[in-house]
Amino acid sequence: MSNSAGVTATLLSGVLQRANRRQTRNQIRGPHSALTDFLASNNISAAQIREDYRRRLEEAEHQGASEEPSEPAENDEAEQSLDESSEQRKNRKRKEAANLAKIKQSKEFARRKARRIGEPDDDDNRIAREIIYQRSRPMPGQLENCETCSKRFTVTPYSKTGPNGGLLCTKCSRSLEDDGKKPKAKKRGPRTGRRQNQSNLLDGIAQQGALSLAEMCTKKVADNINDIEEFGDLPSPLLHRLSQILSKRRALTSRTLNLFLRPDLDSINIYDSAKLETNDFQKIFAFMPTLTNVNLRFAGQLKNTVIEYLLGRDLRLKYLQLDAANLVSDSHWRRLFEKLGPQLEALKLSNLDFSLDDETVEVLCRNCTELRRLKLKQCWKVGHISLQALSSLTSLEHLSLDLVQETSNDSLIKVVSTVGPRLHTLSLEGFPNADNCLLETIHDKCRSLSKLRLSGNVVCTDEGFAKLFTGWPNPPLEYVDFSSTRDVENSNLDGSRDAIGLASEGLIALMDHSGSAIQKLNISSCRHVSRAAFEEIFSDGKVYPNMKELDVSFHTVMDDYLISRILQCCPVIKKLVAFACFNVRDVRIPVGVAMIGGLKAQDTIVTEGRS
Repeated sequence: MSNSAGVTATLLSGVLQRANRRQTRNQIRGPHSALTDFLASNNISAAQIREDYRRRLEEAEHQGASEEPSEPAENDEAEQSLDESSEQRKNRKRKEAANLAKIKQSKEFARRKARRIGEPDDDDNRIAREIIYQRSRPMPGQLENCETCSKRFTVTPYSKTGPNGGLLCTKCSRSLEDDGKKPKAKKRGPRTGRRQNQSNLLDGIAQQGALSLAEMCTKKVADNINDIEEFGDLPSPLLHRLSQILSKRRALTSRTLNLFLRPDLDSINIYDSAKLETNDFQKIFAFMPTLTNVNLRFAGQLKNTVIEYLLGRDLRLKYLQLDAANLVSDSHWRRLFEKLGPQLEALKLSNLDFSLDDETVEVLCRNCTELRRLKLKQCWKVGHISLQALSSLTSLEHLSLDLVQETSNDSLIKVVSTVGPRLHTLSLEGFPNADNCLLETIHDKCRSLSKLRLSGNVVCTDEGFAKLFTGWPNPPLEYVDFSSTRDVENSNLDGSRDAIGLASEGLIALMDHSGSAIQKLNISSCRHVSRAAFEEIFSDGKVYPNMKELDVSFHTVMDDYLISRILQCCPVIKKLVAFACFNVRDVRIPVGVAMIGGLKAQDTIVTEGRS
């Protein structure tokens, strides 16, 4: 600290002298320079700095003398006696004794004294002098010499103390730590964290044991995707899986896209195109001339120029799925349908809020006469006129509609009446006002359905659902989704006298009709299903041999007993969703079943083998 103060005083004095010389050289008018005014305003005096430095130097010498053995101390005192009078010596000793007495009254002294009771160095004066010495250590930012290597360094709050009480530089501090460092613990093998487990559960994966070799290799490739130059001759299923993993990690960029562009492939599936540019989409159609199946999701940069390039390539596309391609105008959609319409067999368009109006849908229906699969989801401009045009697509086998605009019930019934006899799947979302007439039309016209979805409806009654499945000549359904078909009037929590949406009678009729073949069932938020209905459906002796996924979220009657009955009646179930089922607490989940919701978030899922 003394050396630092001396250096500071010297530097400050030099600054003052240079300032004075500069003032004289530059002929600065006025009584003081800017530096002099600053020092004066802050009560800084070079003479006072020199005096403080001299005083601290004397105190350090006195403290050092008091810590030396008796004989050297006596010699020092004899030497000091030559320089100071008896009166000065008495004043110095009196101040030292006062400082020691003050230190002994502090809390820090009491803590150190308590830690050293019974040890050889528990002398009060020794402890007090150690505290005084440590308080006199250089402050952070000052310069000091390293105790070990004598190297000049800047003191920081983290500077270490050496064996002899001095400070150490960074290098010597690190060497001291390495000497006393404990041996490194053995590394544990890779462990799957809770977050990854929960992510797998949401995907319906309840993995037990090691992954398959193909899955492990695929994930290892995805982990090192930036170091890979090409995929070689990987088969299409593995390429598809890699695309899914990279899309989930949002790692599909212009560079990684090149790994999927192979001229011998006839399909490409990119589930996250958000980081691709317009040129990347053109590159897809340029490098893959034999494409027949194109699936591009989140294609925000797919523009009119890409459509023009696509039309000029003369591709034989049969399956086209585009998502969020909002930069394509209606005129280019019409050109696309006019050119490729006769060869398209499947068309899926979703999340279009800028284009695809009723007139464009009419062009679609006139030209895409061979369509067997059509999906229009969240297309904002599709309305009543579009529904009427869809009734002309008599070759459809799969129809999925999720509209934003409100449409008339008559138009929807006309579509189902016209295309219903050939349909294998029918998915209707965004039709909240469709009534029991729609269910009657499905009962009368549809004879080949394997999948039926009617979600978000607030008009169809439980009686209508029961009639739909009673005496219906359609084969048993494999996929059923009647989620959120319920009364949403908050003022009447118990619902009307005639239950709105799928309720007890409708669910019993559904399971009687399709229970033997059903694989996926979603009855989330169908709040009017009673506990008695669940007990009847999943009673002893009932078995649903193909049930793999079941969603019973927001059913307040669901509890541990009903969940155990579901697991007993569904021997091959893989995924069970029970969000907001607050009475599901301590149910035991068999090995290989992904249970989502229901259990406490901080608890671990208990697994057991099947009985």
